[in-house]
Amino acid sequence: MACARPATIKYYLREKLLHEGVLTSATQARYDDSHVRRLKLIRALIGTAGLSVSATREVLLGLENPPESGHDLLGIAHHAVARTARDDVDLSSTQALLDHWGWGAETCDRDTQAALARALHGLSEAGFEAPTALLDRYAAAMQDIAAADVESVPTDSPEAAMRHVVLGTLPMEPVLLAMRRLAQQSASFRRFGETVPPERP
Repeated sequence: MACARPATIKYYLREKLLHEGVLTSATQARYDDSHVRRLKLIRALIGTAGLSVSATREVLLGLENPPESGHDLLGIAHHAVARTARDDVDLSSTQALLDHWGWGAETCDRDTQAALARALHGLSEAGFEAPTALLDRYAAAMQDIAAADVESVPTDSPEAAMRHVVLGTLPMEPVLLAMRRLAQQSASFRRFGETVPPERP
């Protein structure tokens, strides 16, 4: 396969990320388009989305055995990147925010709630209290993005839906981050005017 080195392919085979090819001799195998598609998906998950090998394996298993519930599709993608929350973590302030935004804490998984709590706590520890009004504007923008994400999920088959959710959730996050930074630059230019960009070392 032209899209990966032999050593990489062997590694993915050993880690059970890539399915075996058809043996043509004791030391060679033939691969087809399904292997090329899987390699591109693995690269997107490990390279672009930054998942570990074990998390990538979990996502790929979900692709091979998609859940019946459309709502559970997103859970597989989110679980791959969420750090398991401690049993004693205090989520009360995060849940109050979720209820304030109308999202309903009971519909959101505990690990991702804990991720938001850790992020906000980290800001507070650094001496920055995110204003409620600012968080409200972020929440409104995120609600629009989430609605677009969910509305775009195909419904013709669980496999197509799962692939769309995985690729549209995990590797898309760096796209959203880059777009935010570019939008900040544009908004800053409109507010503060032209400045000289810093020179590269």
